[in-house]
Amino acid sequence: MKKIAFTLLLLSATACVPAQNLLVLNADLGHDTISRNIYGHFAEHLGRCIYGGFYVGENNTKIPNRAGVRTDIIEALRKLKVANLRWPGGCFADTYHWKDGIGPKDKRPSMKNVWWGGVTEDNSFGTHDFLNMCEAIGAEPYLAGNVGSGTVQELIDWVNYTNQESGNPMADLRKTNGRDKPWRVRMWGVGNEVWGCGGNMRPEYYANIYRQYATFMTNWGNTNKIFRVASGANGDDYNWTEVLLRDIPHQMIEGVAVHHYSVIDWSKKGPATNFSEEQYFKTMQSALRMEEIVTRHATVMDKYDPAKKIAMVVDEWGGWYDVEPGTNPAFLFQQNTMRDAMIAGATLNTFHNHCDRVRVANIAQCVNVLQSVVLTEGEKMILTPTYHVMEMYNVHQDALMLPVNLKTGDYTFGAQKLPAISASASRDKTGKVHISLVNIDPNHPQEVAISLRGLTAKTAKGRILTSEKVQDYNAFDQPEKIKPLDFKGFTFSGDTLKVTLPPVSVVVLEL
Repeated sequence: MKKIAFTLLLLSATACVPAQNLLVLNADLGHDTISRNIYGHFAEHLGRCIYGGFYVGENNTKIPNRAGVRTDIIEALRKLKVANLRWPGGCFADTYHWKDGIGPKDKRPSMKNVWWGGVTEDNSFGTHDFLNMCEAIGAEPYLAGNVGSGTVQELIDWVNYTNQESGNPMADLRKTNGRDKPWRVRMWGVGNEVWGCGGNMRPEYYANIYRQYATFMTNWGNTNKIFRVASGANGDDYNWTEVLLRDIPHQMIEGVAVHHYSVIDWSKKGPATNFSEEQYFKTMQSALRMEEIVTRHATVMDKYDPAKKIAMVVDEWGGWYDVEPGTNPAFLFQQNTMRDAMIAGATLNTFHNHCDRVRVANIAQCVNVLQSVVLTEGEKMILTPTYHVMEMYNVHQDALMLPVNLKTGDYTFGAQKLPAISASASRDKTGKVHISLVNIDPNHPQEVAISLRGLTAKTAKGRILTSEKVQDYNAFDQPEKIKPLDFKGFTFSGDTLKVTLPPVSVVVLEL
Protein backbone atom coordinates (compact mmCIF):
# COMPACT_ATOMS: atom_id res chain seq x y z
CA MET A 1 0.00 0.00 0.00
CA LYS A 2 1.27 3.46 -0.83
CA LYS A 3 2.92 5.08 2.16
CA ILE A 4 1.00 8.15 3.25
CA ALA A 5 2.75 10.76 5.36
CA PHE A 6 1.34 13.75 7.11
CA THR A 7 3.12 16.84 8.22
CA LEU A 8 1.16 18.78 10.80
CA LEU A 9 2.31 22.24 11.75
CA LEU A 10 0.59 23.03 14.99
CA LEU A 11 0.52 25.34 17.95
CA SER A 12 -0.03 22.73 20.63
CA ALA A 13 -0.02 21.60 24.33
CA THR A 14 0.55 18.39 26.16
CA ALA A 15 -2.48 18.39 28.47
CA CYS A 16 -5.43 16.16 27.57
CA VAL A 17 -8.58 18.21 27.21
CA PRO A 18 -11.93 17.63 25.48
CA ALA A 19 -11.73 18.37 21.77
CA GLN A 20 -12.73 22.01 21.32
CA ASN A 21 -11.72 21.98 17.66
CA LEU A 22 -12.94 19.76 14.84
CA LEU A 23 -11.16 19.54 11.51
CA VAL A 24 -12.34 17.58 8.48
CA LEU A 25 -9.57 16.87 5.98
CA ASN A 26 -10.90 16.12 2.50
CA ALA A 27 -7.94 14.30 1.00
CA ASP A 28 -9.89 13.31 -2.12
CA LEU A 29 -11.08 16.82 -3.08
CA GLY A 30 -7.82 18.57 -3.94
CA HIS A 31 -7.88 20.79 -7.02
CA ASP A 32 -5.48 23.75 -6.69
CA THR A 33 -1.72 23.83 -6.21
CA ILE A 34 0.03 25.81 -3.48
CA SER A 35 2.62 27.78 -5.43
CA ARG A 36 6.11 27.70 -4.01
CA ASN A 37 6.19 31.45 -4.71
CA ILE A 38 3.94 32.00 -1.68
CA TYR A 39 7.23 31.44 0.18
CA GLY A 40 8.86 34.60 -1.11
CA HIS A 41 10.91 37.13 0.84
CA PHE A 42 11.72 40.82 0.59
CA ALA A 43 15.08 42.63 0.61
CA GLU A 44 15.04 46.42 0.57
CA HIS A 45 17.83 48.96 0.87
CA LEU A 46 16.62 49.71 4.38
CA GLY A 47 18.60 49.70 7.61
CA ARG A 48 20.86 46.65 7.82
CA CYS A 49 18.98 44.42 5.41
CA ILE A 50 21.46 44.73 2.53
CA TYR A 51 24.56 46.39 4.01
CA GLY A 52 25.61 44.64 7.21
CA GLY A 53 22.99 41.97 6.55
CA PHE A 54 23.26 40.15 3.24
CA TYR A 55 26.25 42.08 2.01
CA VAL A 56 29.47 42.51 3.97
CA GLY A 57 31.80 43.33 1.04
CA GLU A 58 34.19 41.26 -1.02
CA ASN A 59 37.20 42.34 1.05
CA ASN A 60 35.74 41.25 4.40
CA THR A 61 38.15 38.70 5.90
CA LYS A 62 36.29 38.17 9.20
CA ILE A 63 32.96 37.02 7.80
CA PRO A 64 33.01 34.21 5.20
CA ASN A 65 31.33 35.43 2.04
CA ARG A 66 30.73 34.70 -1.61
CA ALA A 67 31.28 37.85 -3.69
CA GLY A 68 30.53 39.88 -0.57
CA VAL A 69 27.36 37.99 0.43
CA ARG A 70 27.50 36.11 3.75
CA THR A 71 27.80 32.37 3.17
CA ASP A 72 25.94 31.56 6.39
CA ILE A 73 22.93 33.50 5.10
CA ILE A 74 23.17 31.80 1.70
CA GLU A 75 23.18 28.38 3.38
CA ALA A 76 20.31 29.26 5.74
CA LEU A 77 18.11 30.56 2.92
CA ARG A 78 18.85 27.56 0.71
CA LYS A 79 17.64 25.30 3.53
CA LEU A 80 14.59 27.52 3.93
CA LYS A 81 13.80 27.03 0.21
CA VAL A 82 13.25 30.72 -0.41
CA ALA A 83 11.17 30.70 -3.57
CA ASN A 84 11.67 34.29 -4.70
CA LEU A 85 13.31 37.44 -3.40
CA ARG A 86 11.91 40.93 -4.03
CA TRP A 87 14.37 43.85 -4.46
CA PRO A 88 15.33 46.77 -4.22
CA GLY A 89 12.18 47.94 -2.41
CA GLY A 90 9.76 49.00 -1.05
CA CYS A 91 9.74 52.75 -1.07
CA PHE A 92 13.41 52.72 -2.02
CA ALA A 93 12.54 51.23 -5.42
CA ASP A 94 10.88 54.42 -6.67
CA THR A 95 14.00 56.52 -6.10
CA TYR A 96 16.40 53.83 -7.33
CA HIS A 97 18.03 54.14 -10.75
CA TRP A 98 19.45 50.76 -11.66
CA LYS A 99 22.25 52.02 -13.93
CA ASP A 100 23.87 53.62 -10.88
CA GLY A 101 24.47 50.10 -9.54
CA ILE A 102 26.34 48.49 -12.44
CA GLY A 103 29.90 48.70 -13.71
CA PRO A 104 33.10 49.23 -11.66
CA LYS A 105 32.15 49.80 -8.04
CA ASP A 106 34.64 52.62 -7.54
CA LYS A 107 32.95 54.58 -10.32
CA ARG A 108 29.34 54.18 -9.17
CA PRO A 109 27.62 57.38 -8.02
CA SER A 110 26.27 57.72 -4.51
CA MET A 111 22.80 58.84 -3.53
CA LYS A 112 20.88 59.74 -0.40
CA ASN A 113 18.39 57.20 0.87
CA VAL A 114 15.62 59.70 1.59
CA TRP A 115 13.18 57.06 2.80
CA TRP A 116 15.23 55.24 5.40
CA GLY A 117 17.32 57.50 7.59
CA GLY A 118 18.93 59.77 5.00
CA VAL A 119 22.00 57.53 4.89
CA THR A 120 24.39 57.50 1.93
CA GLU A 121 23.75 54.73 -0.57
CA ASP A 122 26.98 54.04 -2.46
CA ASN A 123 25.37 51.56 -4.91
CA SER A 124 28.06 48.95 -4.21
CA PHE A 125 25.29 46.34 -4.13
CA GLY A 126 23.53 46.46 -7.48
CA THR A 127 21.86 44.38 -10.18
CA HIS A 128 24.71 41.88 -10.70
CA ASP A 129 25.20 41.44 -6.96
CA PHE A 130 21.52 40.81 -6.33
CA LEU A 131 20.84 38.49 -9.26
CA ASN A 132 24.00 36.47 -8.64
CA MET A 133 22.99 36.20 -4.97
CA CYS A 134 19.57 34.86 -6.01
CA GLU A 135 21.32 32.18 -8.05
CA ALA A 136 23.42 31.23 -5.03
CA ILE A 137 20.34 31.01 -2.80
CA GLY A 138 18.25 29.22 -5.40
CA ALA A 139 15.59 31.94 -5.33
CA GLU A 140 13.79 33.48 -8.29
CA PRO A 141 14.45 37.25 -8.48
CA TYR A 142 11.52 39.64 -8.29
CA LEU A 143 12.56 43.15 -9.36
CA ALA A 144 10.55 46.23 -8.38
CA GLY A 145 10.73 48.85 -11.11
CA ASN A 146 10.97 52.60 -10.55
CA VAL A 147 7.70 54.16 -11.69
CA GLY A 148 7.55 56.99 -9.15
CA SER A 149 10.65 58.89 -10.31
CA GLY A 150 11.83 56.81 -13.27
CA THR A 151 10.90 56.56 -16.93
CA VAL A 152 9.45 53.94 -19.23
CA GLN A 153 12.74 53.76 -21.11
CA GLU A 154 14.68 53.18 -17.88
CA LEU A 155 12.54 50.16 -17.02
CA ILE A 156 12.62 48.82 -20.59
CA ASP A 157 16.41 49.01 -20.47
CA TRP A 158 16.51 47.08 -17.18
CA VAL A 159 14.32 44.33 -18.63
CA ASN A 160 16.59 44.10 -21.66
CA TYR A 161 19.78 44.24 -19.57
CA THR A 162 18.70 41.26 -17.48
CA ASN A 163 16.88 39.24 -20.13
CA GLN A 164 18.19 39.75 -23.67
CA GLU A 165 20.71 37.22 -24.96
CA SER A 166 22.33 39.50 -27.55
CA GLY A 167 21.63 41.94 -30.34
CA ASN A 168 20.59 44.68 -27.95
CA PRO A 169 22.61 47.61 -26.55
CA MET A 170 21.64 46.62 -23.00
CA ALA A 171 22.74 43.02 -23.57
CA ASP A 172 26.07 44.34 -24.86
CA LEU A 173 26.40 46.55 -21.77
CA ARG A 174 25.75 43.58 -19.50
CA LYS A 175 28.47 41.60 -21.25
CA THR A 176 30.86 44.53 -20.89
CA ASN A 177 30.13 44.41 -17.15
CA GLY A 178 31.11 40.75 -16.93
CA ARG A 179 27.92 38.72 -17.38
CA ASP A 180 27.65 36.91 -20.69
CA LYS A 181 24.37 35.01 -20.25
CA PRO A 182 21.17 36.82 -19.21
CA TRP A 183 19.53 35.99 -15.87
CA ARG A 184 16.06 35.68 -17.45
CA VAL A 185 14.24 37.67 -14.78
CA ARG A 186 10.56 36.75 -14.99
CA MET A 187 8.91 38.66 -12.13
CA TRP A 188 8.64 42.45 -12.33
CA GLY A 189 6.80 44.91 -10.12
CA VAL A 190 5.55 47.96 -12.01
CA GLY A 191 6.13 50.42 -9.19
CA ASN A 192 5.54 50.01 -5.46
CA GLU A 193 2.82 51.46 -3.23
CA VAL A 194 2.01 54.08 -5.83
CA TRP A 195 -0.90 55.15 -3.59
CA GLY A 196 1.77 56.40 -1.14
CA CYS A 197 5.56 56.63 -1.33
CA GLY A 198 5.50 55.49 -4.97
CA GLY A 199 3.82 58.67 -6.19
CA ASN A 200 0.59 59.35 -4.22
CA MET A 201 -1.45 58.41 -7.28
CA ARG A 202 -5.15 57.77 -7.66
CA PRO A 203 -6.03 54.29 -8.98
CA GLU A 204 -7.44 55.61 -12.26
CA TYR A 205 -4.25 57.56 -12.94
CA TYR A 206 -2.02 54.63 -12.03
CA ALA A 207 -4.03 52.26 -14.23
CA ASN A 208 -3.11 54.43 -17.23
CA ILE A 209 0.52 54.68 -16.15
CA TYR A 210 0.64 50.91 -15.68
CA ARG A 211 -0.73 50.36 -19.19
CA GLN A 212 2.01 52.56 -20.61
CA TYR A 213 4.83 50.75 -18.79
CA ALA A 214 3.42 47.26 -19.34
CA THR A 215 3.11 47.85 -23.08
CA PHE A 216 6.89 47.96 -23.43
CA MET A 217 7.78 45.38 -20.77
CA THR A 218 7.87 42.40 -23.12
CA ASN A 219 10.27 40.36 -25.16
CA TRP A 220 7.83 40.42 -28.10
CA GLY A 221 7.75 36.63 -28.16
CA ASN A 222 6.21 33.62 -26.50
CA THR A 223 9.31 32.37 -24.70
CA ASN A 224 10.54 33.65 -21.33
CA LYS A 225 7.36 35.67 -20.87
CA ILE A 226 7.62 38.07 -17.98
CA PHE A 227 5.21 38.27 -15.04
CA ARG A 228 4.09 41.88 -14.52
CA VAL A 229 2.72 42.86 -11.12
CA ALA A 230 0.63 45.99 -10.71
CA SER A 231 1.16 48.04 -7.56
CA GLY A 232 -1.89 47.04 -5.55
CA ALA A 233 -4.03 47.97 -2.60
CA ASN A 234 -3.12 49.10 0.86
CA GLY A 235 -4.91 46.56 3.04
CA ASP A 236 -8.67 46.80 2.65
CA ASP A 237 -8.80 49.32 -0.20
CA TYR A 238 -10.99 47.12 -2.38
CA ASN A 239 -11.79 50.00 -4.74
CA TRP A 240 -8.12 50.05 -5.78
CA THR A 241 -8.33 46.45 -6.98
CA GLU A 242 -11.69 47.15 -8.63
CA VAL A 243 -10.28 50.02 -10.70
CA LEU A 244 -7.15 48.12 -11.78
CA LEU A 245 -9.06 45.00 -12.85
CA ARG A 246 -11.62 47.16 -14.64
CA ASP A 247 -9.25 49.52 -16.45
CA ILE A 248 -6.20 47.39 -17.31
CA PRO A 249 -6.58 44.95 -20.23
CA HIS A 250 -6.07 41.50 -18.79
CA GLN A 251 -3.53 40.46 -21.40
CA MET A 252 -1.27 43.20 -19.98
CA ILE A 253 -1.22 42.04 -16.37
CA GLU A 254 -0.19 38.84 -14.61
CA GLY A 255 -0.49 39.87 -10.96
CA VAL A 256 -2.03 42.47 -8.65
CA ALA A 257 -0.30 43.27 -5.36
CA VAL A 258 -1.81 43.63 -1.90
CA HIS A 259 0.03 44.84 1.23
CA HIS A 260 -1.06 44.15 4.81
CA TYR A 261 0.96 44.44 8.01
CA SER A 262 0.04 43.08 11.43
CA VAL A 263 0.22 46.24 13.51
CA ILE A 264 -1.55 47.41 16.66
CA ASP A 265 -1.65 51.12 15.85
CA TRP A 266 0.47 52.97 13.31
CA SER A 267 1.04 55.82 15.77
CA LYS A 268 2.03 53.51 18.65
CA LYS A 269 3.02 50.06 17.49
CA GLY A 270 4.22 48.66 20.82
CA PRO A 271 7.41 46.76 21.71
CA ALA A 272 8.73 43.75 19.81
CA THR A 273 9.49 41.70 22.95
CA ASN A 274 8.14 43.10 26.22
CA PHE A 275 4.55 43.31 25.04
CA SER A 276 1.44 42.71 27.14
CA GLU A 277 -1.22 40.13 26.40
CA GLU A 278 -3.50 42.97 25.29
CA GLN A 279 -0.87 44.03 22.76
CA TYR A 280 -0.45 40.42 21.66
CA PHE A 281 -4.21 40.04 21.19
CA LYS A 282 -4.44 43.20 19.12
CA THR A 283 -1.51 42.16 16.94
CA MET A 284 -3.13 38.79 16.24
CA GLN A 285 -6.44 40.53 15.59
CA SER A 286 -4.68 42.51 12.86
CA ALA A 287 -2.84 39.45 11.54
CA LEU A 288 -6.01 37.37 11.24
CA ARG A 289 -7.61 40.14 9.15
CA MET A 290 -5.53 38.71 6.31
CA GLU A 291 -8.29 36.13 5.79
CA GLU A 292 -10.91 38.84 5.21
CA ILE A 293 -8.59 41.00 3.12
CA VAL A 294 -7.60 38.14 0.80
CA THR A 295 -11.19 36.90 0.53
CA ARG A 296 -12.66 40.28 -0.35
CA HIS A 297 -9.95 41.21 -2.86
CA ALA A 298 -10.44 37.78 -4.43
CA THR A 299 -14.17 38.48 -4.73
CA VAL A 300 -13.42 41.68 -6.64
CA MET A 301 -10.95 39.86 -8.88
CA ASP A 302 -13.46 37.07 -9.54
CA LYS A 303 -15.90 39.67 -10.85
CA TYR A 304 -13.52 40.68 -13.65
CA ASP A 305 -11.38 37.56 -13.94
CA PRO A 306 -13.57 34.52 -13.21
CA ALA A 307 -11.01 32.19 -14.81
CA LYS A 308 -8.50 33.30 -12.16
CA LYS A 309 -5.75 33.97 -14.67
CA ILE A 310 -4.44 36.97 -12.71
CA ALA A 311 -2.60 36.22 -9.48
CA MET A 312 -3.00 37.99 -6.16
CA VAL A 313 0.51 38.94 -5.02
CA VAL A 314 0.75 39.69 -1.29
CA ASP A 315 4.28 41.02 -1.65
CA GLU A 316 4.49 42.74 1.74
CA TRP A 317 3.19 41.14 4.94
CA GLY A 318 4.34 40.56 8.51
CA GLY A 319 4.47 42.05 12.00
CA TRP A 320 5.51 45.68 12.53
CA TYR A 321 6.48 46.97 15.98
CA ASP A 322 8.58 49.71 17.55
CA VAL A 323 12.30 49.37 16.85
CA GLU A 324 14.62 47.91 19.46
CA PRO A 325 15.68 50.49 22.07
CA GLY A 326 18.88 52.31 21.12
CA THR A 327 18.65 51.50 17.40
CA ASN A 328 18.04 53.90 14.52
CA PRO A 329 14.25 54.39 14.29
CA ALA A 330 14.50 54.55 10.49
CA PHE A 331 16.19 51.12 10.29
CA LEU A 332 13.14 49.15 11.49
CA PHE A 333 15.19 46.58 13.40
CA GLN A 334 13.03 44.47 15.72
CA GLN A 335 13.39 41.17 17.56
CA ASN A 336 11.33 38.16 16.54
CA THR A 337 9.31 36.25 19.15
CA MET A 338 6.83 33.40 19.28
CA ARG A 339 4.23 36.04 18.44
CA ASP A 340 5.86 36.26 15.02
CA ALA A 341 5.73 32.48 14.69
CA MET A 342 1.97 32.74 15.27
CA ILE A 343 1.63 35.43 12.59
CA ALA A 344 3.66 33.39 10.11
CA GLY A 345 1.80 30.13 10.69
CA ALA A 346 -1.69 31.63 10.54
CA THR A 347 -0.91 33.83 7.52
CA LEU A 348 0.59 30.99 5.50
CA ASN A 349 -2.45 28.85 6.27
CA THR A 350 -4.60 31.62 4.79
CA PHE A 351 -2.45 31.76 1.67
CA HIS A 352 -2.61 27.97 1.28
CA ASN A 353 -6.39 27.94 1.52
CA HIS A 354 -6.65 30.71 -1.08
CA CYS A 355 -3.97 29.37 -3.40
CA ASP A 356 -6.37 29.57 -6.33
CA ARG A 357 -5.75 33.35 -6.16
CA VAL A 358 -2.73 33.93 -3.90
CA ARG A 359 0.17 32.67 -5.97
CA VAL A 360 2.99 34.95 -4.80
CA ALA A 361 3.74 36.39 -1.34
CA ASN A 362 6.74 38.08 0.27
CA ILE A 363 7.28 38.40 4.00
CA ALA A 364 8.83 41.73 5.03
CA GLN A 365 11.75 41.54 5.36
CA CYS A 366 14.40 38.85 5.05
CA VAL A 367 17.30 40.11 7.19
CA ASN A 368 17.45 42.61 10.12
CA VAL A 369 14.26 44.49 9.17
CA LEU A 370 10.70 43.96 10.49
CA GLN A 371 9.66 40.26 10.67
CA SER A 372 13.00 38.83 9.59
CA VAL A 373 13.93 35.20 9.30
CA VAL A 374 17.61 36.03 9.93
CA LEU A 375 19.26 38.52 12.30
CA THR A 376 22.95 39.44 12.25
CA GLU A 377 25.31 41.15 14.67
CA GLY A 378 28.86 41.42 13.36
CA GLU A 379 30.08 37.87 12.75
CA LYS A 380 27.06 36.33 14.51
CA MET A 381 23.87 35.17 12.81
CA ILE A 382 20.69 33.75 14.35
CA LEU A 383 17.57 32.12 12.94
CA THR A 384 14.29 33.49 14.25
CA PRO A 385 11.06 31.66 15.19
CA THR A 386 9.64 32.90 11.88
CA TYR A 387 12.48 31.13 10.07
CA HIS A 388 11.64 27.86 11.77
CA VAL A 389 7.93 28.11 10.92
CA MET A 390 8.71 28.76 7.26
CA GLU A 391 11.23 25.93 7.18
CA MET A 392 8.66 23.53 8.64
CA TYR A 393 5.94 24.77 6.29
CA ASN A 394 8.01 24.53 3.12
CA VAL A 395 6.74 20.96 2.65
CA HIS A 396 3.64 22.62 1.16
CA GLN A 397 5.54 24.19 -1.73
CA ASP A 398 4.07 23.12 -5.08
CA ALA A 399 1.83 20.58 -3.32
CA LEU A 400 -1.85 19.95 -4.01
CA MET A 401 -4.00 21.91 -1.56
CA LEU A 402 -6.47 19.66 0.26
CA PRO A 403 -9.63 21.44 1.45
CA VAL A 404 -10.25 21.49 5.19
CA ASN A 405 -13.38 22.34 7.16
CA LEU A 406 -12.56 23.73 10.59
CA LYS A 407 -14.75 24.33 13.61
CA THR A 408 -12.53 26.15 16.07
CA GLY A 409 -12.79 27.22 19.67
CA ASP A 410 -11.91 30.75 20.75
CA TYR A 411 -8.96 32.54 22.23
CA THR A 412 -10.58 35.06 24.56
CA PHE A 413 -9.19 38.22 26.08
CA GLY A 414 -11.67 40.06 28.27
CA ALA A 415 -14.87 40.38 26.28
CA GLN A 416 -13.10 39.89 22.95
CA LYS A 417 -12.34 36.68 21.13
CA LEU A 418 -10.45 35.33 18.13
CA PRO A 419 -10.39 31.89 16.47
CA ALA A 420 -7.83 29.87 18.41
CA ILE A 421 -6.94 27.52 15.56
CA SER A 422 -6.17 27.92 11.87
CA ALA A 423 -5.40 25.06 9.52
CA SER A 424 -4.43 24.01 6.01
CA ALA A 425 -3.38 20.79 4.29
CA SER A 426 -1.69 19.52 1.12
CA ARG A 427 -0.43 16.41 -0.66
CA ASP A 428 3.00 16.56 -2.27
CA LYS A 429 4.12 14.82 -5.44
CA THR A 430 5.36 11.76 -3.52
CA GLY A 431 1.91 11.24 -1.98
CA LYS A 432 2.74 12.62 1.46
CA VAL A 433 -0.01 14.63 3.11
CA HIS A 434 0.81 17.56 5.37
CA ILE A 435 -1.55 19.36 7.73
CA SER A 436 -0.67 22.73 9.28
CA LEU A 437 -2.38 23.80 12.49
CA VAL A 438 -1.84 26.96 14.54
CA ASN A 439 -3.08 27.63 18.08
CA ILE A 440 -2.66 31.31 18.90
CA ASP A 441 -4.00 30.99 22.49
CA PRO A 442 -1.10 31.85 24.87
CA ASN A 443 -2.87 30.46 27.92
CA HIS A 444 -4.71 27.26 27.06
CA PRO A 445 -3.97 24.05 25.20
CA GLN A 446 -6.28 23.08 22.39
CA GLU A 447 -7.20 19.57 21.33
CA VAL A 448 -7.96 19.15 17.64
CA ALA A 449 -9.86 16.12 16.37
CA ILE A 450 -8.99 15.61 12.70
CA SER A 451 -11.35 13.47 10.62
CA LEU A 452 -9.37 11.90 7.80
CA ARG A 453 -11.50 11.50 4.68
CA GLY A 454 -10.19 9.91 1.54
CA LEU A 455 -7.06 8.39 3.08
CA THR A 456 -5.89 5.91 5.70
CA ALA A 457 -3.02 6.46 8.13
CA LYS A 458 -1.83 4.55 11.21
CA THR A 459 1.46 5.93 12.54
CA ALA A 460 3.25 9.26 12.78
CA LYS A 461 6.37 11.10 13.87
CA GLY A 462 6.63 14.81 14.48
CA ARG A 463 8.49 18.04 15.23
CA ILE A 464 7.36 20.89 17.44
CA LEU A 465 8.30 24.57 17.74
CA THR A 466 7.25 26.04 21.07
CA SER A 467 8.42 28.05 24.06
CA GLU A 468 7.24 28.83 27.56
CA LYS A 469 6.11 32.38 26.79
CA VAL A 470 4.82 34.10 23.67
CA GLN A 471 7.41 36.85 24.33
CA ASP A 472 10.35 34.41 24.06
CA TYR A 473 12.92 34.84 21.27
CA ASN A 474 16.34 33.73 20.08
CA ALA A 475 19.11 36.10 21.19
CA PHE A 476 22.71 36.30 20.01
CA ASP A 477 23.82 34.84 23.36
CA GLN A 478 21.06 32.20 23.24
CA PRO A 479 20.57 31.46 19.54
CA GLU A 480 18.72 28.15 19.94
CA LYS A 481 16.29 28.93 22.74
CA ILE A 482 13.48 28.30 20.22
CA LYS A 483 13.99 25.55 17.66
CA PRO A 484 12.02 22.56 16.33
CA LEU A 485 12.08 19.45 18.54
CA ASP A 486 10.54 15.96 18.34
CA PHE A 487 6.77 15.83 18.93
CA LYS A 488 4.61 12.90 20.02
CA GLY A 489 1.42 14.63 21.20
CA PHE A 490 -1.04 12.81 18.96
CA THR A 491 -3.10 9.60 18.92
CA PHE A 492 -5.20 7.66 16.41
CA SER A 493 -8.77 6.54 16.96
CA GLY A 494 -10.13 4.87 13.85
CA ASP A 495 -10.14 7.44 11.06
CA THR A 496 -9.66 10.31 13.51
CA LEU A 497 -6.33 11.82 14.49
CA LYS A 498 -6.32 13.67 17.81
CA VAL A 499 -3.62 16.25 18.40
CA THR A 500 -3.10 18.16 21.63
CA LEU A 501 -1.67 21.63 21.11
CA PRO A 502 0.03 23.49 24.06
CA PRO A 503 -0.16 27.31 23.92
CA VAL A 504 1.77 28.99 21.08
CA SER A 505 3.84 26.28 19.41
CA VAL A 506 4.40 24.64 15.98
CA VAL A 507 4.55 20.90 15.06
CA VAL A 508 5.42 18.91 11.94
CA LEU A 509 3.78 15.47 12.13
CA GLU A 510 4.48 12.83 9.50
CA LEU A 511 2.28 9.72 9.45
